[in-house]
Amino acid sequence: MTKFALQADQVFDGDQFLQNHVVVVEGGTVSAVTARSELPADLNIEHLGAGVLAPGFIDWQVNGGGGVLFNNNTTVDGIQAILRGHHQGGTTALLPTLISDTSAARERAVNAIRAAIATGEPGLLGLHLEGPYFAPAKRGTHHEDFMASPTEEEIDWLIANADIPLLVTLAPEVVRGEQIQRMADAGIIVCAGHTNADAETINRALASGLRGFTHLYNAMRAATGREPGVVGAALVDREAWCGIIADGHHVHPDMIRLAWHAKPTGKLCLVTDAMATVGSEDKSFQLYGQTITEHDGSLINNEGNLAGSAIAMIDAVRISHQLAGIELGEVLRMASLYPAEFLRQPNLGRIKSGFRADLVHFTSEFQVQQTWVAGQAKL
Repeated sequence: MTKFALQADQVFDGDQFLQNHVVVVEGGTVSAVTARSELPADLNIEHLGAGVLAPGFIDWQVNGGGGVLFNNNTTVDGIQAILRGHHQGGTTALLPTLISDTSAARERAVNAIRAAIATGEPGLLGLHLEGPYFAPAKRGTHHEDFMASPTEEEIDWLIANADIPLLVTLAPEVVRGEQIQRMADAGIIVCAGHTNADAETINRALASGLRGFTHLYNAMRAATGREPGVVGAALVDREAWCGIIADGHHVHPDMIRLAWHAKPTGKLCLVTDAMATVGSEDKSFQLYGQTITEHDGSLINNEGNLAGSAIAMIDAVRISHQLAGIELGEVLRMASLYPAEFLRQPNLGRIKSGFRADLVHFTSEFQVQQTWVAGQAKL
């Protein structure tokens, strides 16, 4: 098995920053994190120089990348293009995300994910089905023709496909509590999103197995002094995870910081909600027959609505640190360790002996220099 060592000015192992340390990789796994002086003289060392070597980023909301929108290319080749596009931003593992579409599209997505997993692709963690069980009033860029409550047959289909890791985002007011419970009991991660529910409805869903909230603040009922709404219920709950889009457009940096203060440590995760333009020179793409175009770092559809983001995870890390003022180590955990815990991935999110060697090296200017997946350099 290939064995080598990586040395950077700083190594962030998931807990602390280390100086004068090296990361030893063997067979795709971290075998040691040790002081440079203790390393055997005959071991090959790659000197990375300035910057930080950190756990690879994990993104559980990725609609596209590398010029591919998953809805438009639900194939193994499409998945691999998305993965390659996000390696450039330091992401080493992700969930391709299918937004609201036909049942045939969902079937294609499941089949493509299953086939890609069978190839041994380590950066693929499963499938995120975002919709179509949403509140029309909070549909955002999702097409109104697909909004519906699930039938029992559709719930049965989801459970039958839970042999692959599934995350389903839904509006709890259009999905019955017992349906949420059935999915959660089958191992499906259920999140609330695109929902106009009141806090009481959200709390019932949490009791039924709701595990998290998709893109906190966006496409969900806001908090007020008299009714907590979805946002208030999400921030108050001590167990549920929240994803947040730190792109400078979906959420103001002060609101990122507010969510970080409100949630218990470990329960706030960075996501990109990235579309096809990330990791690609093409700055427009088709969705539902509309042209989606990047403007000043955001994506806009024909209705003038935000249509996903144009950032990579390294951008979310930079914005959360520099603009929201969250300490860098904590931001890196929000991009790696906490998503790993949310997605039930116990061997990801740290640079530690026995963990998979998913790594990213970036500069003080937040420029990704190299990304490794299971010890394989990707750039």
